[in-house]
Amino acid sequence: MTDILKLEDPIAALKELPAAELPQVAEELRDAIVRTVSANGGHLASSLGVVELTIALHRVYDSPTDKIVWDVGHQAYAHKLLTGRYERFHTLRQLDGLSGFPKRAESPHDCFDVGHSSTSIAAALGIATARDARGGKEKVVAVIGDGSLTAGLAFESLNQAGHLKKDLLVILNDNEMSISPNVGALSSFFSRQLTSDFFVRLKRETEHFLDSVPKVGKDLRRLAKKAEEAVKGFLTPGMLFEAFDFDYVGPINGHKLDELIQTLENITHMDGPILMHVVTKKGKGYAPAEENPHIYHGVGPFDLETGEVKKSSGPPSYTAVFGKTLAEMAERDERIVAITAAMLEGTGLKAFAEQYPERFFDVGIAEQHAVTFAAGMASRGLKPFVAIYSTFLQRAYDSVLHDVCLQKLPVTFALDRGGLVGADGPTHHGVFDYSYLRPIPNLVFMVPRNENQLRNAVVTALGVDGPFAFRYPRGSGTGVVEEAASSLVIGKGDKLRDGNDCVIFALGTLVPEAMAAAERLKAEGLSVAVVDPVFLKPLDRELLVAEALKTGCVVTAEENALSGGFGSAVLELFCDEGVHVPVRCVGLPDKFVEQGSQTELRKRYGLHAGGIADTVRKALADKSAAA
Repeated sequence: MTDILKLEDPIAALKELPAAELPQVAEELRDAIVRTVSANGGHLASSLGVVELTIALHRVYDSPTDKIVWDVGHQAYAHKLLTGRYERFHTLRQLDGLSGFPKRAESPHDCFDVGHSSTSIAAALGIATARDARGGKEKVVAVIGDGSLTAGLAFESLNQAGHLKKDLLVILNDNEMSISPNVGALSSFFSRQLTSDFFVRLKRETEHFLDSVPKVGKDLRRLAKKAEEAVKGFLTPGMLFEAFDFDYVGPINGHKLDELIQTLENITHMDGPILMHVVTKKGKGYAPAEENPHIYHGVGPFDLETGEVKKSSGPPSYTAVFGKTLAEMAERDERIVAITAAMLEGTGLKAFAEQYPERFFDVGIAEQHAVTFAAGMASRGLKPFVAIYSTFLQRAYDSVLHDVCLQKLPVTFALDRGGLVGADGPTHHGVFDYSYLRPIPNLVFMVPRNENQLRNAVVTALGVDGPFAFRYPRGSGTGVVEEAASSLVIGKGDKLRDGNDCVIFALGTLVPEAMAAAERLKAEGLSVAVVDPVFLKPLDRELLVAEALKTGCVVTAEENALSGGFGSAVLELFCDEGVHVPVRCVGLPDKFVEQGSQTELRKRYGLHAGGIADTVRKALADKSAAA
């Protein structure tokens, strides 16, 4: 055992370690990652796949002086361990523990916060540009996966980087394709030779010589460049990146430390934008993850010995209910098509895709395209359902506003992971959708409180000739008995409990908590009504105003940022209608909410029965003071 992970400065020890001992470090890293993720859950397969690459990067480069930007950050667990976080690694993704993603506030080795895909090249280019403006010499590396490279942002960044010709290394971590043994070995050898000091020096000297030849020198240099590209194109798949004015290196076997280290050492002596293509295997070193990398991409706690994921015995998830309902409706309505952005399993559309392959579209990590693509189909009579995580729809805001809502097109947004999502933390909490969608004209926004209302939301959307959104949480449903889905009246709320002292207006996940709070307060002799508006937009103005005037005291409850959210909508309504009653709002404060389980976070921010009951007591005190 090398035990360097337990040292205060593992990177310094890594640089001094004999090369023969580096594979042992890889084993130790994989052991630590698998043990922790089996207990906490997390992104396992991608982190296991880049262990050797991470070792090579920290062996060759001088972090934190040199900057390494990890795209998304799913694969950064080995990086965390090698940068002095072993002792806290058991807190990964836990409340007040280590983040599951690189985080600048956590370590100087994390030079850029990430969590959404395809940002690494743009961020690294910005860092490199700032370096040059300051006269710095540090190296800048962006590590991006093949999935993240499907986003337009990545190609926009490649285009700009090639144009600026900054000294920048982009490492493409390709974990989907495999290298043919013969072509792969030849490509790897060829790439290492092209990056050697001898070849780089020879290439520069030849270019200078050709430039100096009178009249025909520049033409000769262009011919030489085309010849070089032709050879590379025959032996490597790098022509695309050469078109962006990157020097392409690869593909390199991402699990051969000697080849990785030699190639990276060669690259440190090269200038300009370089793309190094590394081929890895997702889940490398842990058999269950190698066999089923998609299952172990983002996985909950599992049995370390068998790899069996620990499943809850509760009701079906909201995601599963949505997927099942959409497939049922698609059997009756041929206009329905489903779109996702590289989240087939995550959005519950696997069964739909299998049943209706010609009506299912996975556009890759391209949320903006997904929305405008849906708008185009809707303009020709189809009923597209864009199933997407709430946090990821933020990336397509302009498309939602201009391409769908401005044209009143019947696109439905099924917003999965609405509200607090747990251990993935601030980059993944879906707590802004009330605020960013509510101001858009022409959009109807429904917030189901249970599985049956989610089913109703799917049917209701089919009857709306315009933009429609509904949001549902991560995790299991409430366990209600499944009913036949039916269409609801747009903007019609439900009064769930009568009361005279105060009324709670609650949406979505907080409706059951509001009911429980009212029951608690009943034991104190308080009569509290509960109303579920069902629709965030349009609100049931008549019902909400009537209940406010009847009780003279209002509490709103939402699992969303208070700024611009449901409570704000109620206050705007009361302002318009001239309703003057005490109002208190339960929701999330003006901050990015940290990681933690959904239960822990709801307790911390008062989004539960006890917190709502406390707020009702304060509102009643306001009512008494105003009397």
